[in-house]
Amino acid sequence: MIWEPSREFIEQTNVWRFMRRLGFADREAFLRFSREQPERFWDEIVREMRVKWFEPYRKILDLSRGPEWSRWFLGGRLNIAHNCLDRWAGSDRIACLWENESGARRTIAFAELRAEANRVANGLASMGLAAGDRVALCLPMVPEILSILYGCFKRGLIVVPIFAGFGAGAIAARLNDSGARVLFTADRLQRRGKPLPLREKVPAHIEHTILVDGSPLFPDQPEEAPTASLDSEATALILYTSGTTGKPKGTVHTHAGCLAQMGKEIWLGFDHRPADRFFWLSDVGWMMGPWTILGNHLFGGTIFMYDGAPDFPGPMRLWETIERYGITTFGVSPTAIRALARVTRGPLPPMPSLRLLGSTGEPWDEAAWLWYFERVGRRRCPIINISGGTEIVGSFLFPLPIQPLKPCTLGGPAPGMATEVVDETGAPPGRGRKGYLVCTRPGPSMTRGIWNDPQRYIETYWSRFPGIWYHGDWASVDEDGYWFLHGRADESMNVSGRKVGPAEIEDAMLQHAGVAEAAVIGVPDEIRGEAIVGYAVPKPGAEVDAAAVCATVAEIMGAAFRPREVRIVPELPKTQSGKIVRRLLRQRYLGEPLGDLSTVANPWALE
Repeated sequence: MIWEPSREFIEQTNVWRFMRRLGFADREAFLRFSREQPERFWDEIVREMRVKWFEPYRKILDLSRGPEWSRWFLGGRLNIAHNCLDRWAGSDRIACLWENESGARRTIAFAELRAEANRVANGLASMGLAAGDRVALCLPMVPEILSILYGCFKRGLIVVPIFAGFGAGAIAARLNDSGARVLFTADRLQRRGKPLPLREKVPAHIEHTILVDGSPLFPDQPEEAPTASLDSEATALILYTSGTTGKPKGTVHTHAGCLAQMGKEIWLGFDHRPADRFFWLSDVGWMMGPWTILGNHLFGGTIFMYDGAPDFPGPMRLWETIERYGITTFGVSPTAIRALARVTRGPLPPMPSLRLLGSTGEPWDEAAWLWYFERVGRRRCPIINISGGTEIVGSFLFPLPIQPLKPCTLGGPAPGMATEVVDETGAPPGRGRKGYLVCTRPGPSMTRGIWNDPQRYIETYWSRFPGIWYHGDWASVDEDGYWFLHGRADESMNVSGRKVGPAEIEDAMLQHAGVAEAAVIGVPDEIRGEAIVGYAVPKPGAEVDAAAVCATVAEIMGAAFRPREVRIVPELPKTQSGKIVRRLLRQRYLGEPLGDLSTVANPWALE
C-alpha cells in the first residue's frame, strides 16, 4: 500500500456519510449491497444527490424486455438543464473558469450561463428544431460549449459531441450517422501557437452550420426560455466510440441515466465539496468532457476548462495553471503524464490546493503512476483511477477515497455496478489471473442501444456471455482484492486514451489510390500506450509509398491516428474464410511465438 487515508479524512467524505446513513461501516459490505440490491442503491443515491424531478418516478427498474433493454426511473420526468443549470442560477456560484493557451480568460457564473443557454434554446427553436432532433458540436474546448449543451437539453434536443481533432472523413461519418440538423463548429483550433483548420473539415451538406467565434450566440433571442419536462428515458446525448468494424458506434444516453451515473461518480468517487474547482484535461468530444460538466454542475460545482496544449509554451504550463486557479481535483490520462514526465525538468509548483487526483483512458505503467503520485500529488493525494467507457458514460471500476491504494490500481467495482472478471466459460479465473471484464446486471447509464443499429448493440455487448455485458477489456484481481486493467481483449486499439477500431483505420488506408488491402494492429508505445502499425497490399502494378499511406490516414482520421509506420507487403495472412488474422500480425511484429497456424490459409504470408 502506497497511500492510506487517515480516520479524519475518511469520516469527512461523502461516501462515508452515505454508507453510515444506510447502516454500513464496512466498505465491502456497502459495495456488496450496491451490487446485489441495485434498485434500492440507485433509489438511495439519486435521493442523496438531490436530483430534482418535475414528476417523481414510480418504479426504479423495468427488465420486462431483458437486461439488454432495461429502463430506469419509470414515470419520472426531469431535465439535465433543470438539475445542472436552472436551480443554481439564483446563486452567486461560478459555473466555469476558462483559459486558452494564448492566455485569454473568462469566468462564467451560473446566472450568466443560464441567460446564454436560454438564448441558444430560443435560437434553435426559431430554426424549426423540435425535441429529438440532433445537434452536433465539433469545437475546441471553448466556454460556448456549456450554453450549447444546456440550450439543447432545455428543448429536448439530442447533443452529438465530435472530437475536433478528427479528420474530415471521421467527422463526416459521425454527422451522417447521427442525422444532425445543426452543427456548431469554429474556423480553426489553436495548438502550440499555430492555427489548425477545423471548418474546412466539415461537410457542406449539413442543414445549418453555426460558427462559434467568441461573440454571443443568438444575441437577438430572449434570455428567458422554458425547460422541457422530459421522460426519464429521453435521449440527451449520442456519444461515438469505435469498435472492431469500420462504422463508429453511436451510444445513446438518457437524461436520468447521465445524472445518476455522472453525479454518483463525482459525489462518491471524487468526494465533491462546495468549494471544489474541478479540472479534467479533456475535450468535449471525449466522454470525459460531458462527464466533467454535468457531474459537477449537478451539485452547483465549479469546473475549469482549458483550450490548448498542456505543454505550451513550456512543460510547466499545466502545473502553473493548477496553482494559479487553485484547482482541488485534477484528472488526466496516463499518456499525458508520460509525455509531460519526459520533458519536465526541476521541481513542480507546490499546488497546495490539490486534494484528489484522477485518471482514466488506459492502463498505467508503474513509473508514470508514481511520477503523478509523487511529483504532482506529493504523496498526499489519492489517485482515483477510473475505468468504464463511452458506452456507459461512466465507470465500471474506481477506488473509493476511503480505501488504501496500490500503484496503478482501479480499486474495485464502482458502487452500483455488478462488475466481475470471468474466463472463457464465464467462471472466475482466480486471483491474479487475467480474464474478461463484464457486468452481470444492467446500470442506469448503459447505452440504450447503438444509434440506428440495435442488432450491432446486442452483438457487441451482450452476445459473448448472454445476459451479461461484455466490455472488451482484460482485467485481474490480486490476492488482496485490488483490481487492475491490462488493455483491450478485442481488436480495438487504445491510442493516447482514445479507443479506435482497426477497420476504421483500414478504411482510411484504402482511400490511398494504390492500396488494395489493408490491416492494422496496435503495438506497445512508450508514450501513447499503443501505436498503430499498418500493413498495405498494393494494387497490381502500383507503387505505394508508405509515408503517403500514413498521410492519407492522418488526413481522414486526424493526426492523432497517424500510423507509426506502414509496411508494404504482397499479401496478408487470412483464415480459410478470408478473415485477416490480426493477432498473428501483431505477434510477428513483436517477435512473439506464433503458435498454432492451422487456421491460416496462407501461412507463408507471415514471412
